[in-house]
Amino acid sequence: MAQEKILVTSALPYVNNVPHLGNMVCVVSADVYTRFLRSTGRDVVSVLGTDEHGTTTEVMAMQEGITPRELTDKYFKIHKQIYDWFLCNFDCFGRTSSAANKEVTLQIFDKLYKNGYIREEEIEQAYCLKDEKFLADRFVEGKCPHCSYEHARGDQCENCGRLLDAVELIDAKCKFCGMPPEIKRSKHLFIDLPKLKPDLLKWIKKTEKNWSQNAITLTMAWIEQGLKPRCITRDLKWGIPVPVKGYENKVFYSWFDAPIGYIGITKEKREDWKEWWMDPKKVRLVQFMGKDNIPFHTILFPSFLIGTKEKWTLMDSISSNEYLNYEGGQFSKSRGLGVFGDDAMKTGIPADVWRYYLMVNRPEKTDTEFKWEDFQLKINSELAANVGNFVNRTITFLNNFFDKKIPEGKPSKEDKQFFEELKQIKKQIEDDLEKIELKEALRKIMIYSKHCNNYFQKAEPWKTIKEDKEKAGTSLFVLANCAKDISILVEPYMPGVAENIRKQLKIEKKKWEDLGEMSVKAGHIIGEPEILFKKLEDEELQKLKKEFEGKKKMETAEKKDEFSKIDFRVARIEKAEAHPDADKLVILQIDVGELGKRQIVAGIRMHYKVEELEGRKIVLVSNLKPAKLRGKESKGMLLAADDGKSVRLLSLKESVPGTRVFAEGAKGEPDKEISYDEFAKFEITTKGNNVFYNGKKLKTDTEDITVEGVADGAKVK
Repeated sequence: MAQEKILVTSALPYVNNVPHLGNMVCVVSADVYTRFLRSTGRDVVSVLGTDEHGTTTEVMAMQEGITPRELTDKYFKIHKQIYDWFLCNFDCFGRTSSAANKEVTLQIFDKLYKNGYIREEEIEQAYCLKDEKFLADRFVEGKCPHCSYEHARGDQCENCGRLLDAVELIDAKCKFCGMPPEIKRSKHLFIDLPKLKPDLLKWIKKTEKNWSQNAITLTMAWIEQGLKPRCITRDLKWGIPVPVKGYENKVFYSWFDAPIGYIGITKEKREDWKEWWMDPKKVRLVQFMGKDNIPFHTILFPSFLIGTKEKWTLMDSISSNEYLNYEGGQFSKSRGLGVFGDDAMKTGIPADVWRYYLMVNRPEKTDTEFKWEDFQLKINSELAANVGNFVNRTITFLNNFFDKKIPEGKPSKEDKQFFEELKQIKKQIEDDLEKIELKEALRKIMIYSKHCNNYFQKAEPWKTIKEDKEKAGTSLFVLANCAKDISILVEPYMPGVAENIRKQLKIEKKKWEDLGEMSVKAGHIIGEPEILFKKLEDEELQKLKKEFEGKKKMETAEKKDEFSKIDFRVARIEKAEAHPDADKLVILQIDVGELGKRQIVAGIRMHYKVEELEGRKIVLVSNLKPAKLRGKESKGMLLAADDGKSVRLLSLKESVPGTRVFAEGAKGEPDKEISYDEFAKFEITTKGNNVFYNGKKLKTDTEDITVEGVADGAKVK
C-alpha cells in the first residue's frame, strides 16, 4: 500500500460528566480505524481530548461549589482513566483549556478578523437585574414557544428538540435567582457564514463523496435553510477571553474553540504539528463523531479555517454515527439509566468485550440499542463459541498431540480452496475498513472465524491423528496460521484479545500484509492454551441487570434510610394572599422547577406579612398527600422552625427551584407520596443557623439550609 499521512480525530467529549457507552461509540470507532491504518503501514496521528469551556461547565462548577478549573481537572482524569481502560490509544490526548489551544484559537480569530469574516451585531439578551449580569442561554429557563414544555432552556427545548433563543421563552426566569430577566441589547461578534459560503460550498462539493450519508443530508439541510452569521462570543467568565476592545467581559463560545482544540492538542503534544495541520496536500483528515456534532465539523470548523486564507488541513472523510440507546430509552446519569464508563470497569467484563459489542452494534445508519440479553448473546454465541472456541481448540490440540510444536504442512487441493475462500473474505474486510464500514468489516471477521471452525470440524484432527498423523499435522499447520490471521484481523477491535492469541502462539505482532502468509513455520514452539472469553451465565446476567435498573444506580446515591422517602425541594413563592376564611392561613402560588407550579396553604400568617413572602425561596415537602385547608387545596407543605416564641421559614439563596434538599450523606430515592403522619415522626431541629436530622445537616448540592431568629433545638415542621 502507498504510504500516506492520515490525521484521525474523535469528537471531543464534553468534560462535565462520565462518558457512557453511547459516547464511547465514537471514541472506540476512531481507535479501531487508527489501529487498522497502523497495521497497514500508514503514518497516522490520532487526536482526542476533552471539550472544557462553556456554560454547562460554569453551571456545574457553581452547583458543586468549586471553580471551573477544579471541575475540569476532576473530570479530565476520569475521562482519561476510562479511555485508557477501553484500550483507546490516542497519540495526542489533551484539553481545550490548554495554553496551546488558546494560542491557536487567538491566531485563527485574528486572521478571520483581519480578513473581514468577523462582524459585530447587537442581539437581544436576557439580563438579570438582581444578579446584575447578562445571562448565557442555559442560564435562562421558561416555557417553550413551540411545544409549551415548562422547563425549556434558553438554547434548546429538551422536549421537542427545537433550537431556541432565550428571548423566545415564555415566562422566562433566571436560573440563579428565579426572577424574570429583562431583555437588553448587547454587542457580540459573529462569524460571517454567508460571506464564507462560496468557498465553503466549493470545499463541500470536492469532499462530500467521502462523507456518511447523514452528514451530507444534515449539512445540505443547514445550507438550504440559509446560512446566517453565527455568534462566537458569550457572556461568561470561563473560556478564552476575546481580544477586542469592549469585549473584556466576554469569552469565545465553546464551539468556536472546541474544534480548534484538535489543532491545539496536537500542537501541545507534537513539535511537528504543522506538518500535520498545515500541509494539506500530504495529509488526509478523517473525523469521527455522533450525528449531533455534524454541522460543527462540516460547516463551522471548516469555515473557521477557510476564512484564515492559510493552508490548513481540512476534513477529507467523516464517519458520523447515529445514537446508541439503552434498553428502549436514553442514557441518563441523573436517572441512573445506562452503562457508563466507570460502570463497565467495575463489571469484571474485559474492555475487549465492551469494544466488540459497541462495534458489532455500531449505529452506523440508524439508531441501535444496548440490551442486556443481546449483550449476553453476543458474548456467548459470537465471541466464546466462535473466535474463542476456534483458538482454544487449535492451541489445545497442538499442546496435546504435537508437544506444542507446529507440524509440517503439505496443503492439499481442498486446503488451497479453503485458502482462496479466506483470501476473498480478507479482501472484503480490508475494503470495508478502508471505507470506514467498521460494523460490516467486523461481521465478516466473524464469518472468517466461522470458516476456520468449519475447517476444523471437517478436518477431524481428533480422528486423523490416529490414522494419518501427517494429514492431521497439515490441518493443524493451517489452523495455527489461521489463528495468527485472526490475531491480525481482531487487533483493531479487540487489541487485548489479539495480544492473548499472539501470547498463546508465541509470535510477535504482525502487520496487515502478513494476512494469508504461512508465517507460523513448522517447528515453531507455541505456548499454553488460555480461555479467550468467559461466557456470561444467566445468573451473572440477572445480577448485572438488577444492578443497572433505572434510578437504583444514581451517582450520588447512598444507602436509603426512611428519611429519604421524603421529597424535599427548593421552591419559590410567586404570589401570596390571605386565606379568605382563616386568619392564620395564607395561600401561596409556588414554582418548584422541574415539578412545575402549584398551590399550597400555610399557617404562617401570624408570623409573616403577606407582602414579605413573595419572591422568597422555601423548603417544600413536595410529595405530601394533597389536602384541603378551609376549602383551598394544598399540594405540599413548607417547612418552618418553631421554638415556642418565634416561627421562621427555612431559607436558601443560591439553589434554583426544583433542587433536591436532603440530609447530608443520605440522599436517596423518595416515595411517590407520603402522609403527614409519616413525615411527623421524623425529628428535625435547628442548631446555630442550620437545620439537622439525626445529626445530619439539611442541604442541597451547593448550599446549607439556614434559618434565623429561632433558638437552638427549635422544631421544624
